[in-house]
Amino acid sequence: MTESPAIPLPPPKARRRLREAASLTQAQLAARVGVTRETVRAWETGRMTPRGRKRETYAKLLARLAQETRMTGETVVWSPPEQPTPTAPAKPEREQEREQAREQAREQEREQEPKAETETEPETETGTEPEMAPELVPEPEPQPGPEPAPAHRSEPPHEPVPSPPALTPALTPAQAFDALYAFCAPALVRQAYLLTGRRELARDSVERAFQLAWERWPEVARDRDPAGWVRAAAYESALSPWHRFRLRPRRSEPPAADADGRVLLDALLKLPPSRRRTLVLYDGVGLGLPETAAETEATTPAAANRLLSAREAVAARLPELADPAELHRRLTELASTARLRAAAAPTVRTGSERRARFWTRAAIAFTAALIGTTALTLRTAPTQYEPPVPVGEAVRGVPARVAPGPLSDEELSLRDKLRQELQDGPERLVPQVR
Repeated sequence: MTESPAIPLPPPKARRRLREAASLTQAQLAARVGVTRETVRAWETGRMTPRGRKRETYAKLLARLAQETRMTGETVVWSPPEQPTPTAPAKPEREQEREQAREQAREQEREQEPKAETETEPETETGTEPEMAPELVPEPEPQPGPEPAPAHRSEPPHEPVPSPPALTPALTPAQAFDALYAFCAPALVRQAYLLTGRRELARDSVERAFQLAWERWPEVARDRDPAGWVRAAAYESALSPWHRFRLRPRRSEPPAADADGRVLLDALLKLPPSRRRTLVLYDGVGLGLPETAAETEATTPAAANRLLSAREAVAARLPELADPAELHRRLTELASTARLRAAAAPTVRTGSERRARFWTRAAIAFTAALIGTTALTLRTAPTQYEPPVPVGEAVRGVPARVAPGPLSDEELSLRDKLRQELQDGPERLVPQVR
């Protein structure tokens, strides 16, 4: 008696994506399988592997979710491999020997029969030998292996021959981007609202993240987790400190309708950005602690400390949220009650392309202006150094220059007196030239 092969399980990340594609929470999936929410989280993070009947039930449920995802036309996250078809058992050796002996006896009987029919047939006009009669052609020995395809038979006109199913063509980059946007955008807008508390900023952050993803689509398409790539970009944009310099809208956004929801949102906004992001990823999105640490670029102990500190701060404001399951439910309700709508995927792609064209043209214009300025400078610059002419300054402390003028009466009388005196007398010393 042969045992039926075990149903294969997808990788841990594919399990979480299948659950999110079916819009199921970990608690709902755990209720269907008959386990706790912590067990489902351990299965999705790869820390535990289901066994026994739980594994069979979990595998069948994931296979059904994958089939529903394929039927709705969304991106196929994982598809169960086809079960190998059982092959016909080989014949025993004794039966093969008997068939070979029978075939040899038939060939000997055919060789002993007279070939009258072949000798009396005249040759054709072209001189070629006649073909062998179909009844004299030996039957080929049956070989074990796959059965040959049946010959084509003419069907009645009212029963058309069914055509083989057409192969699904590969998705274009735009179609793949639209599928990723439809799958991730609504949830990301709600998560960004928990991080910022502003609806318009949450939508802008998600749109900016998807615009960046469309600009780098070859890189994002080859990534092992495109949804995680976009989520990290959206979180970085939502928590950017440059948003404080943005002009707020004139109309203030309405607060949450529930009083407890306003208190919870206020408690989240008072947390540091790193702790707030860790709390939303772990208790809101449902990621495991290693994945949360990797996405927040921190070590696992640091992420655990941030999570505990954030839970204590929230529980200090709302003591009933000390239970992680209740905190997860309240975060989901707070994000769902806010009327958040994401823009259409073609609009995001068009905005990304328009933004790329704008920055490309701006870079080209700046480069052209720089080249023109450099050329003008080289054209008008002097070829040799010319020292500058200093500016004249007034010199102080120098007596004014006196020009010779007419002599006064006293000066004239003094001059006449000096001329009349003797030059060789004792009263006057005459210098002598040596």
